[in-house]
Amino acid sequence: MSVALQTEHDRTAPPDESRVRLRRHWLRCTPGRLHVLTLLAVSGRHLSIAEVREELTRTGNAIHPATVYRTLETLTAAGLVHAVHGPGPARYGITGEPHHHTVCRQCGHVEGLASRHLTDAVGTVEKLTGLRPDASGSLLVHGRCADCCD
Repeated sequence: MSVALQTEHDRTAPPDESRVRLRRHWLRCTPGRLHVLTLLAVSGRHLSIAEVREELTRTGNAIHPATVYRTLETLTAAGLVHAVHGPGPARYGITGEPHHHTVCRQCGHVEGLASRHLTDAVGTVEKLTGLRPDASGSLLVHGRCADCCD
């Protein structure tokens, strides 16, 4: 499950974007924060702490496990990253355009789903139950992913 960078431009643009994001939230641009934020942005996936550590090590940017944990906590508290809880470890993704999440109850895989795809369904849930998405705008849909159904 490695994250491949496509072009030389892709290798330089995300850290610059990560610096801007950190500064907008009044956070120092430490190497650990830059590496973690850039990894999550480039991967386009929700990753567990172990997956973040594994990927950073693979790319030559190894960070102490406690630093990865503290960094994700800091980025989550600042609203740059969000945690999705399900079976197994929490998975972290970039906070950006509003989206919902599907979570596999068996393996814990998390997939983002753009809010625009569920507008009608969210409206129906709200009408039937009075439940509205929280400030993050996210609803969790639990089930079994295609890999676990095979």
